[in-house]
Amino acid sequence: MAGVKKIPMRKCLGCMQSKPKRELIRIVRNAKTGVIQLDTTGKVSGRGTYFCPNEDCFRKALNKEKLEKALDTQVTEDDIERLREEYDKIGK
Repeated sequence: MAGVKKIPMRKCLGCMQSKPKRELIRIVRNAKTGVIQLDTTGKVSGRGTYFCPNEDCFRKALNKEKLEKALDTQVTEDDIERLREEYDKIGK
């Protein structure tokens, strides 16, 4: 048993399935600025939620009510549009 590393699991906000954290993309409310952004590194400090790297889960994750609850903050249409632009740039 020694040396066996536990794999951190997270739940996708879109399909609600638990998957290894490294397979998912994080949406985070930055702790310092309050800006909602994609966190491809997984290292941005702040409150976050995860989604599978596919269009269907991303679309479901952008549900305003779900996102507001997960990030514990108000989400504007500008925030959602910025997330869409960032998602298009990473090309998933």
